[in-house]
Amino acid sequence: MAFFVISYVAGVLTVLSPCVLPLLPVIVGGSLAGGKSVRRAITVVAALGISVFAFTFLLKVSTLFITVPQAAWNWLSGGILFFVGVSFLFPHLWDLVPWTAKANRDSSKLMSSGYLRQSFWGDVLVGAALGPVFSTCSPTYFIVLASVLPVSVAAGVADILAYILGLCLILLVISIAGQRLMGALDIAADPNGWFRKGLGILFIVLAALVVTGSFARIEAPLYNVFDETKVEQQLLPQHASAAFMPADTTTASTTATLAGYLTLAEKALRYQKAPELVSPDGYLNTGGRPITLASLRGKVVLLDFWTYSCINCERTIPYLEAWYQKYKDEGFVVIGVHTPEFAFEHVESNVAKALAQLGITYPVVLDNEYRTWNAYGNEYWPHEYLIDMDGYIVHDHVGEGGYTETEKAIQAALAERIARMGIPDTVATTTVGIVPKNLSEIQSPETYFGAARNEYLANGTKDLMGMQTLTIPASTYLNALYLGGPWDFASQYASTGAGGTISYTYDAKDVYFVASGAARGTKIKVLQDGTPVGAAAGSDVQNSVLTVSASRLYHVIANSAGGVHTLELEVLSPGLKAYTFTFG
Repeated sequence: MAFFVISYVAGVLTVLSPCVLPLLPVIVGGSLAGGKSVRRAITVVAALGISVFAFTFLLKVSTLFITVPQAAWNWLSGGILFFVGVSFLFPHLWDLVPWTAKANRDSSKLMSSGYLRQSFWGDVLVGAALGPVFSTCSPTYFIVLASVLPVSVAAGVADILAYILGLCLILLVISIAGQRLMGALDIAADPNGWFRKGLGILFIVLAALVVTGSFARIEAPLYNVFDETKVEQQLLPQHASAAFMPADTTTASTTATLAGYLTLAEKALRYQKAPELVSPDGYLNTGGRPITLASLRGKVVLLDFWTYSCINCERTIPYLEAWYQKYKDEGFVVIGVHTPEFAFEHVESNVAKALAQLGITYPVVLDNEYRTWNAYGNEYWPHEYLIDMDGYIVHDHVGEGGYTETEKAIQAALAERIARMGIPDTVATTTVGIVPKNLSEIQSPETYFGAARNEYLANGTKDLMGMQTLTIPASTYLNALYLGGPWDFASQYASTGAGGTISYTYDAKDVYFVASGAARGTKIKVLQDGTPVGAAAGSDVQNSVLTVSASRLYHVIANSAGGVHTLELEVLSPGLKAYTFTFG
């Protein structure tokens, strides 16, 4: 019962919210457009209340509408407001519409002087168009959505109706009071007067702000003057039981946040909204269930663009997995967006094997067609985007490193979530104890074998597809790829049989080789500085031989420190496809 009363009070207080104040002239003017009338005020306000209720359950709750982009609703509301505004500017325009003119002739009681002029449905349109614009201006409204509705639909509906009732009653009082004031001044009587013209311009300007998403810029300065949410925040902790605030709540967020955190209006000015995952080609570690960012709204999400044969990506995975395990019970989710570099990385079973080998337990979506990659304008592997509970990208990092900064950003986003949802919990301030790699030891670039990108090929024709028979010279240079024997160059790889050789002088600690081989395994002898390589911790080489079968990243050299060395590979059996050397 206490929460029901708080919801009602929240509705009353919402009229003072910065996201509602700019709309009050429109609400009063819309109810006055055809002259002073209590009926018109009731119709406009009632339509607005019904719109808020419908918007809540269609957009925020129903899975059918959960993926409808916010821009679509902005265009719908803005279009209606523009339509109404034009009708106020040109009251005789609608008389030119044949069916409208006929209605005027047949029944002046029904249409009076044209569609949207002193008409019931015109008043409904005005109210309905305004509902979605400010339906989330209260933390109480947010808590009902985030916690009460998932637990009890009946209680949630009752509380939302209480919120709408408080909102509509105070708006009705303001509308009738505004009508009486305007009526006393007698400025709205003339349908072609300056008041109606000005009101039309106001509707059109508001329509433009809504459609372009600029309405938030109008709200932001007003929060510095007054923020009604502080009053609600003093009431909520006393009555909002923890039972109504599960840690795994997933729903939309409020426009106003607690003191010390940005409002949605302020976030809209500072951050970019995270694009949705676009038509993934598969889902791993989800039990086969599709996932969307919309379904995770209310949680903190770390989106990681990666591909399993990328050594830079592989080195970030221990951090991602550690963060997932550390914070997943606090409303945190890691989603790997696997965007393949090579053709074999499109195969779902290959990615699934890589997840098992790398110990990845968080959800992974397959982005084989680069749809999500392109939606984010991404250019790199790896690239992490941290998305807060409101769907804004609040931190992003390209490549390796920056682990402490990223984890601190995760902690800050989770702290905001806990504070806003009233969850009796705290977020850890310590960071995971993983020693970062010494990247300064890597002085050699990633080197490709395929004709599309074999810029470091030193003894053959670059960018040429097809067969080349090559000879490795006596003298070689640092960071240059030399091949010996017959090699068949495809776009992404170069292949050879028994007798093919590779020589590469590098400056690094470790060497990795992206390759695939025959089903029974392609044998390759490995030498460093002319000496057969023995087994080393972490290396895939056994007794100086690397066996390549599956298409993946192989750890060839694992030295104790960085330095300049010459790597030689002698292919002992057929079936090798060489993609790239990477270093660590």
